[in-house]
Amino acid sequence: MPDLATFAVDAGFSYAVPEPVRDRVAVGSLVRVPLGGRRVRGFVVALGTGTQAGLKELRGVSGAAPVFHPRLLETLRWAAHHYVAPLAVLLGKTAPPNLPVEVDDPQDGPLPGEATGPLARSADRALRRVPGPPTYLLGTDHPGAELAEAATPILGQGRSILVVCATAVEAAELAADLTGRLGARVVTVAGEASDREVTAAWSEAAGGGRLVVGTPRVALWPVGDLALACLLEEGRRAMKDRPTPTLHARDVLRTRAAVERFGLVMIGRVPSSETMASGVEVIRPPGRSRAWPLVEVVDRTEEPPGAGLLTQRVRTALRAVVASDERAFVFTHRHGYAPAYRCRRCRTLRVCSTCGSRAEEEGRCPRCGAEIGACRQCGGESFEPLGAGTERVLEELTMGLGAGTAGPVRSRRRLWVGTERDLPGLPPVALAVAVDADGLVLGTNYRAGVDALRTLARLAALVPSGRGRRLMVQTAQPSHPVLAALRRGDPIEYLAAEIERRRPYGFPPVGQILA
Repeated sequence: MPDLATFAVDAGFSYAVPEPVRDRVAVGSLVRVPLGGRRVRGFVVALGTGTQAGLKELRGVSGAAPVFHPRLLETLRWAAHHYVAPLAVLLGKTAPPNLPVEVDDPQDGPLPGEATGPLARSADRALRRVPGPPTYLLGTDHPGAELAEAATPILGQGRSILVVCATAVEAAELAADLTGRLGARVVTVAGEASDREVTAAWSEAAGGGRLVVGTPRVALWPVGDLALACLLEEGRRAMKDRPTPTLHARDVLRTRAAVERFGLVMIGRVPSSETMASGVEVIRPPGRSRAWPLVEVVDRTEEPPGAGLLTQRVRTALRAVVASDERAFVFTHRHGYAPAYRCRRCRTLRVCSTCGSRAEEEGRCPRCGAEIGACRQCGGESFEPLGAGTERVLEELTMGLGAGTAGPVRSRRRLWVGTERDLPGLPPVALAVAVDADGLVLGTNYRAGVDALRTLARLAALVPSGRGRRLMVQTAQPSHPVLAALRRGDPIEYLAAEIERRRPYGFPPVGQILA
């Protein structure tokens, strides 16, 4: 298969393998082949015997090892079909930036023989190659500890584990935690690593006996003797590639696990609807009744019109944080989220009567295009926004609480203002505030409710247990199912209802959408 991003070469070409390199050629080998008067890189996708008459010869073999194996090739062919992409593009995602290199056999010390913790059963099934449903560990605060407890017998037998995180910051934090527990067996694919460093990590992972931690790009790596794969917060947007092909790490690893017969574990607080519908086995850490800490829902309809972005209850709580010399995080929508609006006269949230999405200022629904018009409750025609960007929130905090109290994330201020981009790596805070939950919950995408619950659960997890410590969520619809699930600290009932709500429309996971 020539390494060309075109469907024209998907059928591949046959070449004669000269005797000097015959022992080095295998499925997955990188080779150099003549094509149309030039020499190109190619991937070996099949080997056969027979006459070589009329065939051009391979010009050479590159690298010390194949970049994929036959079972991984099955997943790559599935992905090329599913995502409508040239197969060569998928084959290239398994290879390191530079040519693979040989790695010395690791000299590791002994590890305990049995897995412990809530993931012990998954680890035992993976070691015995016993098929079973994927496992979802719901609401743990210590994924590094849970993974280390499950990893010890797998690594002790020289097999491997692959862990995929949504961002490089989270991958680095988790890898540091696991390295402290498991030592040099942990291989980290750093976010700012050079091509040489990534190639070294790839080569070490391919050798086996390692716990590999990285971002979604490692989901197609040919990790040696893979026994268990783990996804942290598989429903996050960052788990799906933005450029074509838009690979989703969850779907890729589910297919790989079924083909290669390794175990699959997911860890997080809010599973995706696709994961829930697939028959995942949900388990909880011992002694945990909630997937995230306590949440206080603040009803914005109690505030008079024109009261500002923050309710009186929230301002009082923020003043207490400043007075106690602690830190709070005020969350607002990232760029691209339009704020929700409410009627100035009756304070009713403005939503589309056709599809239930939030309305924007011009009065046309951004999801279905319907005209929204005046307030359905009182006929009012004047509306005020309930959310804003970071600069406006900072301005209001400074005016209400005094200069020098609020600033961007990681400044020296007591009150940090940020967006979803700031959540990875954020230290614990005494108080978290969601300025406008309705702008999240009523998003124009059909996944908005689940995504909002996941984001708000991540916010709640920033606040450790303690007197007065909580997440405060401002909303003009406190009885919404997303807010009810947030108060309950359990997403499962809401997700089951959400899947049924999508069924009449054929939305995933009930059906599929090709965009």
